[in-house]
Amino acid sequence: MIIKIIGIGLVALIIIILLKQYKPEFAIYISLLAGVLILLLVMDQLTEIILLLQSLASKASINSRFLALLLKITGIAFLAEFAVSVCKDAGEGAIASKIEIGSKIIIIAMSIPIISSLLEIILKILPT
Repeated sequence: MIIKIIGIGLVALIIIILLKQYKPEFAIYISLLAGVLILLLVMDQLTEIILLLQSLASKASINSRFLALLLKITGIAFLAEFAVSVCKDAGEGAIASKIEIGSKIIIIAMSIPIISSLLEIILKILPT
């Protein structure tokens, strides 16, 4: 699996280097394509990880709502990192930083129920 990922990355890199000499505007498309191909390659492992986490959460009696929230937050972080990398590859650092800020705000907002639940548990444990 890792050999395929590295192979896709290296082939994309070589194509990008060659394209930048003649058609630099197409280099970003190759970068996007390579990223999507790599994401598709790891989807099976991602599915297995999610199933394992769901199994562990049910055994530990963890609220499935919180697990779903954590998975969404993780997905947002991965997608934002991908978008930031693409923007930086295209030379758009300003847009990349806006995506980072926006995704962090969304992650914090989505984390509020988990933080609230943890605070409630801490308050129950602490003597009054």
